[in-house]
Amino acid sequence: MQRRQLLSSAAGAATLAMSSNAQTPGAARAVFELRYFRLRNTTDNQRGRLTTWLVQNTLPALQRAGAGPIGLFAASIAPDSPFLLAISSHASLAAYEQNMAKLLADEAFLGASEAFFSQPGLPFQRMETHLLRAFGGFPSLVIPPAPEAGQPARLFELRIYESNSPLSLMKKIGMFENGEIDIFKQKGLPPVFFGETIVGDRMPNLTYMVWHDSLTAREANWRNFATSPEWKKLAATPGLSDGEIVSNITTYLLSPINGSQIR
Repeated sequence: MQRRQLLSSAAGAATLAMSSNAQTPGAARAVFELRYFRLRNTTDNQRGRLTTWLVQNTLPALQRAGAGPIGLFAASIAPDSPFLLAISSHASLAAYEQNMAKLLADEAFLGASEAFFSQPGLPFQRMETHLLRAFGGFPSLVIPPAPEAGQPARLFELRIYESNSPLSLMKKIGMFENGEIDIFKQKGLPPVFFGETIVGDRMPNLTYMVWHDSLTAREANWRNFATSPEWKKLAATPGLSDGEIVSNITTYLLSPINGSQIR
């Protein structure tokens, strides 16, 4: 493998996104990269080796390049498990391209990566990259408060809402920005980010992340949300029912990896 080809597909994706999804002038909306590393349960500790490379080499190099915050997660309950997910935040699409170029010029990272990819056995089965642009009403990633000493690891929930058309997707984004995000905050569903997918599969769609103190807390939080008068009123707005603007929902329950900045 050529060292400087590492991650080059992501840079190409950013160029495509810039040509087809021009950002609103004057808007300050972050861009998020979601990189899925698809794994297999093998005898050569595929997950452990990949985790070490991500925590010890990739995360510090992304920080040096100017990216952040950065989250590293393992699938707890999710389709297509096992996998690891790396989420990085960038100030803009232009900043994303610049940060990727800096990453590819980082000799310490490239040397560590060459050693990692030269080991016997596959480092992962496949890698998938998605790019998201933050909502105008939630323009950047929010790190949860630091957990208290002795507190169990939090549970993070990633949800993908597919829509039938770009128009129905815009209606759902507007629904979030004009009330639903506020209800999330009030009912115990603190958001980490909201983003429209600009490069990825199953488009058009949006993706967001919230966090919970535990699986039990998650059940209570969603119950509080679903039964709240505020949500029932918003969901009853003509033209905004799920059947009209959301065609499919995929849910991932994730656990932060030690070293993740989002935890």
